[in-house]
Amino acid sequence: MPNVLGHNFIAGARSALGEPQHKSLDATTGEALPYSFYQATDAEIDAAALAAKSAFAEYRQLSPARRAEFLDAIADELDQLGDDFVAIVCQETALPTARIQGERGRTSGQMRLFAKVLRRGDYLGARIDLALPDRKPMPRVDLRQYRIGVGPVAVFGASNFPLAFSTAGGDTAAALAAGCPVVFKAHSGHMATADLVGTAIIRAAEKTNMPKGVFNMIFGSGVGEGLVKHPAIQAVGFTGSLSGGDALCKMAAERPQPIPVFAEMSSINPVVLLPDALATRGETVAKDLAASVVMGAGQFCTNPGVVIGISSPTFTKFLEQLQEHMGGQAPQTMLNAGGLRSYSKGVEHLLSHPGVTHLAGKPQEGKQAQAQLFKADVSLLINGDPLLQEEVFGPTTLVIEVADDAQLKSALQALRGQLTATLIGEQSDLQKYQWLVPVLEEKVGRILVNGYPTGVEVCEAMVHGGPYPATSDARGTSVGTLAIDRFLRPVCYQNYPDALLPQALQNANPLGLKRLVNSEWSDQPIA
Repeated sequence: MPNVLGHNFIAGARSALGEPQHKSLDATTGEALPYSFYQATDAEIDAAALAAKSAFAEYRQLSPARRAEFLDAIADELDQLGDDFVAIVCQETALPTARIQGERGRTSGQMRLFAKVLRRGDYLGARIDLALPDRKPMPRVDLRQYRIGVGPVAVFGASNFPLAFSTAGGDTAAALAAGCPVVFKAHSGHMATADLVGTAIIRAAEKTNMPKGVFNMIFGSGVGEGLVKHPAIQAVGFTGSLSGGDALCKMAAERPQPIPVFAEMSSINPVVLLPDALATRGETVAKDLAASVVMGAGQFCTNPGVVIGISSPTFTKFLEQLQEHMGGQAPQTMLNAGGLRSYSKGVEHLLSHPGVTHLAGKPQEGKQAQAQLFKADVSLLINGDPLLQEEVFGPTTLVIEVADDAQLKSALQALRGQLTATLIGEQSDLQKYQWLVPVLEEKVGRILVNGYPTGVEVCEAMVHGGPYPATSDARGTSVGTLAIDRFLRPVCYQNYPDALLPQALQNANPLGLKRLVNSEWSDQPIA
């Protein structure tokens, strides 16, 4: 059995000043596992934040290659977490072994991808405008800009991805890549997992001689406020509920020095079914859509929560097929009892709403989530009924039937910000409904065609973000290499001696970067 200590991680050491108040639970049985976790005290929260601040002074000065070495070492340590580790993650989350094995690879791959970004160097955003002493009527001074890390980052992980969106997840990877030490608040739903992953990160830090305090982690309830309000913390990454994200944003905004919160929160991810696609392959669409809705017990932030189609006999037939597929789904164990309670409450709200019809699904009872299918009158959405905009985190979706193209446009315009929108259509549909694209661009971060949004590729082009309430800041992403931008800020050097400039801005271009020099891209030294 792996050694799960349950102590807080502060400045490269373990700390247990508080009481062992917290137990990890078996997600399937609800029984306590043999691991205890120590509540972080106010002093430990302070120490963790100050350790990150102390580490920042050294860590931000390390070369991109050295930080890349650290990220690669983390990836190697994650890959070496074996079957006993996977078993603990499965026990804490009720997720299947294959899913966790795949997620471990995704998490280590994410670290290696950011290591590539560091070695490539374009994240530095080097821009140079050389002096023009003879320019009339006024000479131009020498100006050079690049980007640095903002400072220590507080990260709050998600329950539904215990590896890829948690301790060593995308926010942690992006912050470390940017040169920002991390203080991670361990998620209560998988504390043993967090302990083992945190230990792996510390091993990597020690092997690569990173400054102590480059990664810190605290356990406990009620510790988030003290962390976000600590003056050493300069940014926050969060994945979770709308209420949780809003609360953190409020705390951060009310600080004497406000800081940004990059929160990924709530999305119902509309799927728009176009006529020719339903006529051509309606049965397949119904089957695939149902599979996407119930995948992983519906515990994806990109779960398709609302399905919109245009009224027709074909749509009616599709709806009958979708009812059949949703009604035949087996119940599933959710990540934790709290998630099941929240799901049951969301289902109850839909069942009791006079404008919503229950189409398929067994009564919600016991310790597993039953898949559900609902239909709502389009007027509820257009008139701003808040229930239709609320994410029900679990295996359920809501169908809305619109009368025509005009009502389809009105329905989409009534939606709040989303992570994704999906178009299911034939080529003929996509040509006819091209007018949907600018409507959706204003609402979402990612537009899909003939796929389902539950898969989120970790790559250069991915956007996992969107307007509020999908996220607190639509200008960024929490997945993909662009995620590093959230934790960087520009600094400009004016008339600075070349030998004293950061390497990214020196005339010799020792890092071999492609830089914007006098409005032209160049990877050559400046003569």
